[in-house]
Amino acid sequence: MSILLFNPDSDPALASQLTRLLDAQAGVLEQRRFPDGESYLRVHTECKRRRCVILCNLFHPDERLLRLLFLADTLREMGATEVGLITPYLAYMRQDKRFKPGECVSSRPFARLLSEAFDYLVTVDPHLHRYHSLDEIYTIPSRVVQAAPLIAHWIGQHIRDPLLIGPDSESEQWVSHVASLAGVPFQILQKERRGDYDVSISLPDLEQGQQCTPVLVDDIISSGRTMLETLSHLQSAGLPRATIIGVHGIFAGDAYTRLTQVADVVTTACIPHLSNQIDIAPPIAEAVRELMQQRDTD
Repeated sequence: MSILLFNPDSDPALASQLTRLLDAQAGVLEQRRFPDGESYLRVHTECKRRRCVILCNLFHPDERLLRLLFLADTLREMGATEVGLITPYLAYMRQDKRFKPGECVSSRPFARLLSEAFDYLVTVDPHLHRYHSLDEIYTIPSRVVQAAPLIAHWIGQHIRDPLLIGPDSESEQWVSHVASLAGVPFQILQKERRGDYDVSISLPDLEQGQQCTPVLVDDIISSGRTMLETLSHLQSAGLPRATIIGVHGIFAGDAYTRLTQVADVVTTACIPHLSNQIDIAPPIAEAVRELMQQRDTD
């Protein structure tokens, strides 16, 4: 059964790679907005009795979600046998607990929306902090592509004598895994956050790091404040210029500009950005094939 891959305007480069790797056909969409801001969507490719996959990078979810849900619903009405979702950055995973009365634990209603709209989900390293797996909130089959092997391979190819540094305890799961795969040492620093833009970081063990290239690894780089504070300590200690590697490079505001002034910045291709150097398409395609095969045998 042939595969149709739709990309509602989020990542044409990755869509092209996945279309080739999955031996799929690129679905054709017509999209525009009415004067009142509402979305118009038309599917121009016949999808009856065909497997459909939507690539939609949800790093700006509020701008993309409605159109994504409209597309999934339209494909089903047109006779698609299944509709899967590839979203390398899975949004609304950070709010996994109610910290104050009345707060929306947004990860849960968001998961319900996607679970009702799709047959399966493929993503890359979602921000699992208090959840142990996506199965705790998503009711559809999912595959998580791990970026750690890809990052470890990149480090082995490009960094001499690396010392991996995690800026906080939440980064330890990423850093320790990458360090194990790459066979290199790592340290985890302690972070104290007093506000969105008020962060302090502990000093690394400088004796271990003097002869190494510092490599800061984290799952999400957003404001960059944590990384900048860490880099400031490394500079003061006289360590070599660091490399920052992020799985998801959001780079809010001028974060990227400020980071590149003091370090080399590398990200996976999860979110389209000029810092992308680590390819994610092959393992994503493999995850999609595994889920399709699982559906065939169920």
